[in-house]
Amino acid sequence: MSVTDRVWGALSSVIKLEDRVVRQSEAIQTQQLKIENLTERVIRLEAQLELLTSASLVKRLARPSGS
Repeated sequence: MSVTDRVWGALSSVIKLEDRVVRQSEAIQTQQLKIENLTERVIRLEAQLELLTSASLVKRLARPSGS
């Protein structure tokens, strides 16, 4: 194998590796957006749960003791 062939092979390997890194980076960015979306949804659900829980507690406290 000549030096030119080895250099060409190494260059090809570097280009393929760079392509894999770029694709992996794009996949990570997509996953990060999904995670952020899910985090926002969980925060909204937690807020709703807290509101419903506190409303239920207030409703129970507002009832007369005889009920």
